[in-house]
Amino acid sequence: MEIRGPLELPATREPIELSTADELTLVGELTLPENAQPVATLVTLHPLPTAGGFMDSHILRKASARLPALADLAVLRFNTRGTTSPRGTSEGKFDGGEAEQFDVAAAMDLVRERSLPRPWLLGWSFGTELALKYGREHDVEGIILLSPPLHRTTAEEIAAWAGDERRVIALIPEFDDYLRPEEAQKRFASIPDITLIPVEGGKHLWVGETQTRRVLTEIVAVVNPDALPLPNEWP
Repeated sequence: MEIRGPLELPATREPIELSTADELTLVGELTLPENAQPVATLVTLHPLPTAGGFMDSHILRKASARLPALADLAVLRFNTRGTTSPRGTSEGKFDGGEAEQFDVAAAMDLVRERSLPRPWLLGWSFGTELALKYGREHDVEGIILLSPPLHRTTAEEIAAWAGDERRVIALIPEFDDYLRPEEAQKRFASIPDITLIPVEGGKHLWVGETQTRRVLTEIVAVVNPDALPLPNEWP
């Protein structure tokens, strides 16, 4: 069976709820390897909800569908405040990336409560803003940024990662709508140790199986390189 599109590989999938410090309940899902302990954890932060982003945005959904089985990763997805998906609607309302700091903290609380290993923040578009703004407050191994627009993150918040022992990885699409590789080099110049990965032919939404596989491969290369190469077939 070819691994592509919405195919879900075997895993343990658990609906979860997160409780924020400002007393909201967020809905989400935790996916774990079916027959192994996870070697690392992806805490995913979805694209802009006012532009259709949610926990099922396709790269995050496919990470959850494939990587527990292919790379022994735990994947936590959730809707930030005011966001709706088939899983349900998280309480509260969109706050432009400010009060969403409590949403990130609630997700990290669950990681600690469940003793999930080696957490990484995986942000896509708006989710990269949350990772950059608030990731340093939490016990993570690093942050992985997919299509960072840098609309809401200040230069000071970016520069704060300079000298931090935790890794910053950014995948920059060649044809991104907001931040392309050449400009990304300038905007991230204050983080000397950042790993910038220009993705040829890539666009902001990573549409198509070729781009999906490239993104998932780059994620696994950072978090669990022993699992590479990712297979394209499932028995």
